[in-house]
Amino acid sequence: MLVEGKGRISGIIKYLTQSTWSHSALYVGPIAGAVTDGEPHVLIEANIDEGVVSAPLSKYLHCQTRICRPVDLSKADCGEVCRYASERIGLGYDFKNVIDLMRYLFPWPVTQRGHRRTIALGSGDAGRIICSSLIAQAFDAVRYPILPKLTRVESPTSQREIAEIRHPSLYVPGDFDMSPYFMVVKPMLACGFNYKDMHWADLPQGVR
Repeated sequence: MLVEGKGRISGIIKYLTQSTWSHSALYVGPIAGAVTDGEPHVLIEANIDEGVVSAPLSKYLHCQTRICRPVDLSKADCGEVCRYASERIGLGYDFKNVIDLMRYLFPWPVTQRGHRRTIALGSGDAGRIICSSLIAQAFDAVRYPILPKLTRVESPTSQREIAEIRHPSLYVPGDFDMSPYFMVVKPMLACGFNYKDMHWADLPQGVR
């Protein structure tokens, strides 16, 4: 789930990534023993204040969000992705990764060659992570693509593309929106929508 944050850092991330989304969380379903006011925690996320934690869905009830769902992810791999993220609850937040991302994405007059030399960002501390890296690592665990680097390899008889995984520290929330392997889910349409059922304010009751 992608979230449009309202804070200062969220604003900087949205500006630098040219995206609406500044935060991401992974939906894993009800987590045993994690409840807030009777509501089960179903999200896992990494945030600046708490590090990697679980949260109820209502936390983002009043935020602009987007649901991105991996296409044709097997049930077994889905379980592995959720397990991977769940086991990281309690890790700290890698604030240096955010600072490095800002420097990396900021439109300084640097060459593309300089950008290509960057293969990883952040503190390098396995006990710290940011929101998008957490989710990227979880999907990398089952080799599900997000935005891999693709190289075309040609031979006299055929050609194919070889995928190379990007380092998780290089991902930002908007990458899941841009990924061709994640489908944007619109709940109202997914549940079945009939425009004839709409009630319009300028029409008499019962007229559609």
